[in-house]
Amino acid sequence: MAKKVVALILAGGQGTRLGLLTDEVAKPAVPFGGKYRIIDFSLSNCVNSGITAVGVLTQYRPHILSRHIGIGRPWDLDRKDGGVVILPPFIAQGDSNWYKGTANAVFQNIDFVDDFDPELLVILSGDHIYSMDYNEMIDYHLSKGATGTVACMRVPLSEAHRFGMMITDFENKITDFQEKPKEPKSDLASLGIYVFDWKFLRERLIQDEKDPESDNDFGKNILPKIVQDNAGKLFAFVFEGYWRDVGTIESLWEANIELTRPIPPFNLHDPSWRFYTQTEEYLPAYVGTSSYVRNSLINEGAEIYGRVENSVIFQGVQIGEGSLVKNSVVMTNSKIGRNVVIERGIVGEGTFVKDGVVLGYGDEVPHETQPHIYNAGIVVVGSDVVIPQNTKIGKNSAILNHVREEDFEGDVEGGKTISPKA
Repeated sequence: MAKKVVALILAGGQGTRLGLLTDEVAKPAVPFGGKYRIIDFSLSNCVNSGITAVGVLTQYRPHILSRHIGIGRPWDLDRKDGGVVILPPFIAQGDSNWYKGTANAVFQNIDFVDDFDPELLVILSGDHIYSMDYNEMIDYHLSKGATGTVACMRVPLSEAHRFGMMITDFENKITDFQEKPKEPKSDLASLGIYVFDWKFLRERLIQDEKDPESDNDFGKNILPKIVQDNAGKLFAFVFEGYWRDVGTIESLWEANIELTRPIPPFNLHDPSWRFYTQTEEYLPAYVGTSSYVRNSLINEGAEIYGRVENSVIFQGVQIGEGSLVKNSVVMTNSKIGRNVVIERGIVGEGTFVKDGVVLGYGDEVPHETQPHIYNAGIVVVGSDVVIPQNTKIGKNSAILNHVREEDFEGDVEGGKTISPKA
């Protein structure tokens, strides 16, 4: 990487499709893979790509994310020649000027980028799971003489309505752009990863900010405007590795469970491309004589006395004797009592599931009010919940955060939400 590069990670998203899992944390701070948070993958890609000057743009509930990133030491990003910097929305005279869109978020941090006087700016999303050497994209950008390059992936046309779609010529120069089209003209979906010549992008951001009709968004405004005005050379970089948008309950669950396969599609164990994180120090995991563990990730500090199959068990989790955890994700410091059954579930951080509880039974019934979120037969438990003994909770149920045992309203069939008593 011959050019001077700065990276900005857009990490302010709320992630509403993750329901209660993002009620209290931003989507990039959601736990993943037994010991990580989603933003760790973009940060680790920066480290492995040799990009040491990184700004993380936060907005929605930034506290856990800011505490997790700290000064950047786990990612080796606390060096004098760059480092990682948390960039909340600009605050002036007591008022917060919230980021209006992805382009506005970068615009508000022009001075941060200017301080490094880079030739190239890499813009990343902090809420995807993937492994990418950004140098390959940068080299492609330079070889094309591009002013902007968009990382893309081929997707089924039936999925095109979820993405910004690129239409290209035979050289992969972008000739048209469709934002979440009903009738797509291409199968090239934008991954929200961009490389720009900084001087070129800087001018476009200033112009966009002056436009009162703009949503100040890369996908809706910046990219289409560049193509429309023929203002620069915009190219598509076709990425063929692993990339996953874990923006729904089902996709988050699936991406975790895929890690338990004998040959997972996403390799956390590649010594040449390590993933870093900030975690507490835990004792080694313990698997007791009464336990049975099969095709699962068991992380530090876990104590397993029951049966675990095809599951991701985070740090500090305890699973009691006679319990079965199958096809499930159990997050940090949760306690599972004896004779508990959890099947196709996501259990949030710090949850206490008492003896005899059954999570995930019955027919797959769509959620009554949010079928687009709870439609995969997955029971979801928020953080810091205490589930009383012998409770049965059906598939597609959602148990909200901070529910106490005395607040519990009882057994729930499929597709219901348990919340504290009024």
